[in-house]
Amino acid sequence: MFGPERYRCPASDSLKARGLFPARRGVRKRETLEEFTNGPFMNELDRMELSRGEDRSAWQPARRVHDGVRRWTGHALAMYEAAFPAGATELLPAAAWDYRYRPADGGRDAAGFRIKAWGRYFKSADGRFRELRLPVNRLRPRTPVERAIAALVAAEGDPDVRVEHVRVVQFALTDGRTEVLFDGTRADAVAYYRDNGAPAVRALLDQPEYRPGSACASCAIAPLCPELPRGPGLLGITDRGQPRRSWSPTTARSHRGCPARGYLRSLRLPVDDSVERSAAAERGRAVHAYLAARHSGPAPRPCGAEVPVDWVPDGYDLPPVERELGARLLSHHAEVCPFRLADRHDPEPEPLLVFDDPEADLLVLTEPDLLYRDGGSWVWRETKTSGGGPPVRKPLATYPQLALAVRVVAAGGVRADRIELEVLRPEGPDLRIIDPRSAHTRAEAAAVLRDWITGWHRERLFEAAPGPECARCEVARWCSATRPQPSTQEAP
Repeated sequence: MFGPERYRCPASDSLKARGLFPARRGVRKRETLEEFTNGPFMNELDRMELSRGEDRSAWQPARRVHDGVRRWTGHALAMYEAAFPAGATELLPAAAWDYRYRPADGGRDAAGFRIKAWGRYFKSADGRFRELRLPVNRLRPRTPVERAIAALVAAEGDPDVRVEHVRVVQFALTDGRTEVLFDGTRADAVAYYRDNGAPAVRALLDQPEYRPGSACASCAIAPLCPELPRGPGLLGITDRGQPRRSWSPTTARSHRGCPARGYLRSLRLPVDDSVERSAAAERGRAVHAYLAARHSGPAPRPCGAEVPVDWVPDGYDLPPVERELGARLLSHHAEVCPFRLADRHDPEPEPLLVFDDPEADLLVLTEPDLLYRDGGSWVWRETKTSGGGPPVRKPLATYPQLALAVRVVAAGGVRADRIELEVLRPEGPDLRIIDPRSAHTRAEAAAVLRDWITGWHRERLFEAAPGPECARCEVARWCSATRPQPSTQEAP
């Protein structure tokens, strides 16, 4: 609940922490495949580390595990064993510790809470030392809040007067790297929490903020959320008999190429950076980041044809040929930059739009490249970059986000008079205008979305479809369809 904000809703976290749920909740149809990506990994470690006399984790596999998740689990176990070799320490595995709090003067019925940290728990034989290991796919920066709360769980969870020293370590399942997040005495951990963790816990409990986003897909409060926009029939599907999921244009493209690819990406399994961050892909992202920065602010300036030599935003490493091509594409953008003539006040570059479609029981997410005002109405613009090739003949069918944009505008989700497709090519820009009020356009958008969504919505097993695209698949390492089957059975 204190991790990256992009994937959190403080109001949902607050209600869950207080144990508040709708009085009447419908029965949620479950997926055929196990949805808890690292559940098999943790369950296997429980089997290996915990004796039969100790409490095991509450999670137990009850559904089929996707082939890619099985391969990931085997890899994660190998990385864990490399990071923490058996016999290299005298620490003993322990059952999970919970920190429990109830106001001392609040009376018998005063609200309390408990804090859990999802990880591996170890202690010394004499009980004086504890170590909490937090698994992550890849090492990431942890805030003082996260460090402090984890330290508190290690020091004060399931209180033991013998505890003198605690350590918190995060370890990466992708490459086995580790990082110490806290190492100190029990008193140090409590003081660190008091300064850095307690204020955040109070804020979460007492000052909830509704933040619609990807978390809404699994939130029990979503049907009653006052801030989640509704879009009945937005995707043109009337079927509440399928598991609740989230859908975005990226979901559609990934699934159409290969169901397994889209599924493994949705689980956020580590990707092959040489594919995911190829030179051409990074150039496209760098161009978008540059334009988003230029188009931000209360009154952005129109873009000019003179592009700075050092135009590449921080975090992008482009080879010279891609830097040059990106600069050429940006210079062409100046010809069609919306702020040459349109209103420059309060544009919204890359806003996250979220809608709940109750007729399909789907959460719909999309991020327009830019929303800007022209007169009294919004304009929805999508920008694409191209290294060459023929112009796009059927934009709605080629880019499902355009078809979704038409549906959103038609439903009143965004009050826009037009939708624009800007394609930046080496030889110049193409700007296509799409009228969302046209009956023909609306009918085409509805047909396109049905074509993109129907197969995915009915999908249950997300099996691989091997083919030429396997060589360019960023999650191919987790797929056995592109390589010989292993001769030994991997961990479930």
